[in-house]
Amino acid sequence: CCVTVSSVSLPAATSSDEEDDSDSSTKPIRSEKKKNPASLFQTGGDPPREKKTKKKAPPKAAESEDETLETPQKNSNKKGKGKKSKKPKEERAPSPVIEVDNLEEFVLRPAAQGVTVKCRVTRDKKGMDRGLYPTYYLHLDNDKKVFLLAGRKRKKSKTSNYLISIDPTDLSRGGENFIGKLRSNLMGTKFTVFDNGTNPDRANADWSNVRQELSAVVYETNVLGFKGPRKMTVIIPGMNSDNERVPIRPRNDNDGLLMRWQNKNMDNVIELHNKAPVWNDETQSYVLNFHGRVTHASVKNFQIVHSSDPDYIVMQFGRVADDAFTMDYNYPLCAVQAFAIALSSFDGKLACE
Repeated sequence: CCVTVSSVSLPAATSSDEEDDSDSSTKPIRSEKKKNPASLFQTGGDPPREKKTKKKAPPKAAESEDETLETPQKNSNKKGKGKKSKKPKEERAPSPVIEVDNLEEFVLRPAAQGVTVKCRVTRDKKGMDRGLYPTYYLHLDNDKKVFLLAGRKRKKSKTSNYLISIDPTDLSRGGENFIGKLRSNLMGTKFTVFDNGTNPDRANADWSNVRQELSAVVYETNVLGFKGPRKMTVIIPGMNSDNERVPIRPRNDNDGLLMRWQNKNMDNVIELHNKAPVWNDETQSYVLNFHGRVTHASVKNFQIVHSSDPDYIVMQFGRVADDAFTMDYNYPLCAVQAFAIALSSFDGKLACE
């Protein structure tokens, strides 16, 4: 069963048809005074000993939660495929003005505190094998539709392996635009996100060139077995006192984010979860409030939160059309982390459909 939507919260699609579109209304979540989220993600950690590029000014514009809240409306849509909600496009508030001066630096930089970076993911299935290997594009969801990232699953890979690039036309592993990758386990239920550093086998003397693990995602079933909404755990590196990501550079497979999490070794590591949708008796479906940013029911819709402050949405993702999704992220995530987490939700091997 999938999860739903918006200030008009949509119910989840059925397990047999993940794209079933249906909806209902729910009360809006009251916005509270903003807590400072920085403390949730600070783990100490050693400040990175890496070469620092010149710091650009952080994105301007902040956005208060009140601006994204919308008045709930009763939506008369009945369940069923053909009847999608017809809502004016301008209802989804666009992103605040965000300057992307250096793309490579921007996509790896954590979102500025107090700013929600609002993006749009589009899926392109055109071409000979795009049905099996679609390309996914990430743009800022604003008037200019600034391109940020592209991702595509690699062919001939034993496990799901997505390349992430800062050039929409160059999705090659060896290209200079390669910025990161998402790799799954054989079951397709656990994913790890890497930056574009080198494999530990080719490390230099001080390990400074070794790839960092930026995130890990674990999908599991819940008490309803495969018929309930997906349950996600997201593991990310913590932040140091300068609000910079603590570098996690595993020297082998036993030292990565997933193993640290499984072994409950949570030094410099933060555990996040998807917000549990609430069962709505009236509509017989699971609902979540996406504040108008999501308009279609889908098993892929989710919100990621820290258990200590479930009102602070670290990231949310959801369907707005057959091949279009909104993806919004906040501090401490960067665009590469959020995009890779979103890509993991598309993976066909997920046993939790």
